[in-house]
Amino acid sequence: MAQVFGPWANTVAKLSIVLGVFFVVAALATLDTVTRSSYVRYTGQARPQPVQFSHKHHANMGIDCRYCHTTVEEQSFANIPPTSVCMNCHTMVWADSPMLAPVRESWETGEPIKWTRVHDLPDHVYFDHSAHVNKGIGCATCHGRVDEMPLVWKEQPLFMKWCLECHREPEQFIRPREEIFNMAYEAPRNQRELGEQLVEEYEVKTHNHRLMDCWICHR
Repeated sequence: MAQVFGPWANTVAKLSIVLGVFFVVAALATLDTVTRSSYVRYTGQARPQPVQFSHKHHANMGIDCRYCHTTVEEQSFANIPPTSVCMNCHTMVWADSPMLAPVRESWETGEPIKWTRVHDLPDHVYFDHSAHVNKGIGCATCHGRVDEMPLVWKEQPLFMKWCLECHREPEQFIRPREEIFNMAYEAPRNQRELGEQLVEEYEVKTHNHRLMDCWICHR
């Protein structure tokens, strides 16, 4: 019986295996790159909102973050302000502005404004705003210079790797509590020395509360 496959078949088989492995690795690498891209993560992209609310405009008028986000120091979630907070000012300021029509409609009907969420962690990730704020982590560390954003965008991709950079060396990022809401705060030259003092003062690391334990973020 004549041989069905010639010597060339071995070469083709080996080449097919090599190419197959190459394409699988390339496909996985491409998928990982796309998943981490700013396009998918919306990093640096202002999200469309039902009302074109400018954090920059309000911050430049001296309105503190906590006037709207009232729970940030006490609860895990930094609340989205109810329409009543907006109307504290806008019953008198720009009361007839067409741009604020959705706000007035929400006030009259009692239906909350459906804001587009900008920072949205996966369900398996637990993040406590109050814990970070009270331990010396400033708003701008995670959210960027919101006071310079006409429309808010995500400054950081919020990858686990990025979070761990702070959890490994909190002394590099921690700041005095009175500077938490100072968006223009810049770390001093002696940041590590100051940070080590604040880590001890704020009890950031204790025997029963190690920042690198999985359960800190995954509960």
